[in-house]
Amino acid sequence: METKNTVAFYTLGCKLNFSETATISRGFTNEGFNRVDFSESADIYVINTCSVTENADKRFKSIVKKAQKVNSEAFVIAVGCYAQLKPQELADVDGVDLVLGATEKFKITDYLNDLTKNDMGEVHSCEIEEADFYVGSYSVGERTRAFLKVQDGCDYKCTYCTIPLARGISRSDTLENVLKNAEEISAKGIKEIVLTGVNIGDYGKGEFGNKKHKHTFYELCVALEKVPGIERLRISSIEPNLLKNETIEFVSKAKTFVPHFHIPLQSGSNDILKLMKRRYMRELYVDRVKKIREVMPHACIGVDVIVGFPGETEELFLETYTFLNELDISYLHVFMYSERDNTEAALMSGVVSNRARKKRSKMLRGLSVKKRRAFYEQQIGSTRTVLFEGENKEGYIHGFTENYIKVKAPWNPELINTLHKVVLTKIDEDGLVRFDFVKETAAVLH
Repeated sequence: METKNTVAFYTLGCKLNFSETATISRGFTNEGFNRVDFSESADIYVINTCSVTENADKRFKSIVKKAQKVNSEAFVIAVGCYAQLKPQELADVDGVDLVLGATEKFKITDYLNDLTKNDMGEVHSCEIEEADFYVGSYSVGERTRAFLKVQDGCDYKCTYCTIPLARGISRSDTLENVLKNAEEISAKGIKEIVLTGVNIGDYGKGEFGNKKHKHTFYELCVALEKVPGIERLRISSIEPNLLKNETIEFVSKAKTFVPHFHIPLQSGSNDILKLMKRRYMRELYVDRVKKIREVMPHACIGVDVIVGFPGETEELFLETYTFLNELDISYLHVFMYSERDNTEAALMSGVVSNRARKKRSKMLRGLSVKKRRAFYEQQIGSTRTVLFEGENKEGYIHGFTENYIKVKAPWNPELINTLHKVVLTKIDEDGLVRFDFVKETAAVLH
């Protein structure tokens, strides 16, 4: 380990994976490793995998090849959801040396005594029932916002989902530790924290290895609002049945929580929701959207939806399309259903052809563009606060308003990681929004 001291990371998948990669990275730093970009030559490459969609599985091989192209002698390690679900499959990929499952990934540096390239990938994984402890994580450094993990695992039994198999039971960080991590993030000068987890609305369960809720998600929000120095708190994806009125009302009055909700729907057909074993019907979803609009008319509401689920006839898909078209939402994340091993849905009848899945996905993506445009148009003329990002994209700097409108301005490095009050003026050709600085606050606010 004295001579091999550079490490690079590649993260596939969700915000939760990004927060965990950052924590694993800090473990390497503490052991004296220097982190380099994945495109550079490194002694060790760590790939944090995802297995939510088939595409994420396929991308893994190309990422390994990318690493080998830069340094054919590098030690390649796979961690994450795919590594837990199909460790041997990853170990068999040419160039992979080590595969670590759900309980091993946070102890990664314990496995680095010998960094000699292996003929075959070595697997250290557990039965998922053993993943009953909690490791707190947050990501900083790469972004102007931090992803703060507050919960892991899931007790739901959705018929299409492998996450409970990959991450285990629902369990949470202690309230004290979440607040400590939030304070650490704030002390680093980061302006926005995004709360993340597998099922964050279930927060508070299993803090001490039991199934009772010691705290609720609402109580977590109330406590985080009091942490000094945090400018913005954003809730990532939260299940509609766990998004309570008290949380919506609290966010509407909060100083730091922003008016942005991402709420998985998955289908606008009650028949399909039953087949998916979701814990609500579409009527409850309508109720959640109405409640948000009642107290925060300007809020951004994002929706996850799956197309091509077994049993989704053309008629049932059109039911979903019509439902979403009529719903007052801001954008869609569209997922094309893909069969996953060891799920109930993979064995269901009524399989939808790939051609139909692609067509339905295209239709909903088109609807998303229309919805986002309409939401942006409603906001033109309003005064918002923008947090600017750190990247120069073709001569422009980008940023997001509190209600998740993406804006652009000519590149100015002084704006990076600063908050400014602006008036939204027009939508540009690329769909992003132009603005004018509010004169009396044209200087950097923070």
